[in-house]
Amino acid sequence: MRAAVNLRYGPPDVVSVTEVPVPEPGDGELLIRVDVTTVNRTDCAYRAARPFFMRSFTGLRRPRRTILGTEFAGEVVGLGEEVDRFAVGDLVFGYCEGRFGAHAEYAVAPQTSSVATVPTGVPLTTAAAATEGFHYARSALRRAGVAPGQHVLVIGATGGIGSAAVQQLAAMGANVTAVCAGEHADLVLELGADRVVDYLTEDFRDLPQQFHLVFDAVGKSSFGRCRRLLRPDGVYVSSELGPGWQNLPLSLVGTMRRGHRRVVFPFPEDNQSVVEEIRDHLAAGTFRPLIDRTYPLEDIVAAHRFVETGQKIGNVVITLS
Repeated sequence: MRAAVNLRYGPPDVVSVTEVPVPEPGDGELLIRVDVTTVNRTDCAYRAARPFFMRSFTGLRRPRRTILGTEFAGEVVGLGEEVDRFAVGDLVFGYCEGRFGAHAEYAVAPQTSSVATVPTGVPLTTAAAATEGFHYARSALRRAGVAPGQHVLVIGATGGIGSAAVQQLAAMGANVTAVCAGEHADLVLELGADRVVDYLTEDFRDLPQQFHLVFDAVGKSSFGRCRRLLRPDGVYVSSELGPGWQNLPLSLVGTMRRGHRRVVFPFPEDNQSVVEEIRDHLAAGTFRPLIDRTYPLEDIVAAHRFVETGQKIGNVVITLS
């Protein structure tokens, strides 16, 4: 089968498409023909081993997992022993960070992992792009304890995580101020934002309003820069560790300072119930992942390069079929 393989850490060019053996499903595992996958910030971070401490998990000198890919959608074509939740022919989608393997024509996934059936009428392209942004946004909003009617500032509202956060916040009845380029204002308003701030013409830090939550969905700001925007009991959450990895120690301090401006750090919940929740939102039409552009597997290096520009709107899709 064809797969995008990287045998060493580095820039996008370390990835190459080559032939590798088709994996065999073990007990309780599904063999999935992957029709659609994505390239996202997570893939790029693991490929480059940035920040460096990631190598303690992924391999000090070279990657232990040589086929990346965290999101997938396709058809179950084989079953290991004792599989009773899925059948051959099921269309499924899911998330496999840590295990990876979605950047290939076939992948295996335990039937109890973050995998679910694709809702009727939902394209595989949509399903494949639905998991990463949604589950990271979900973890951040739950960790922050957002409630209906609260005012939330989302920085980076057109990214995969930010666009998912806007939709989740709108669904729960929060008031959303979204930061993005002005040319995408109509798109973000359609997702459910109440107001858009064009960062190209206006510094969001000068906003007179204070918020219950500032969610930096692109990890380019900091608690210090956003502190003035928080209500006295407001919360700051970022999708990244922050300058000098400050968000981890600040979050530890924050656990002792409830009722004050503080940082919380979300640890994403990645399990089957989360993907089933995403499935239900897709089926109900209450969530739709944004898709910027699509590449064939042979052009996956170009996809990595584009994701690393930080200019993508939503998600970048890879087709294999």
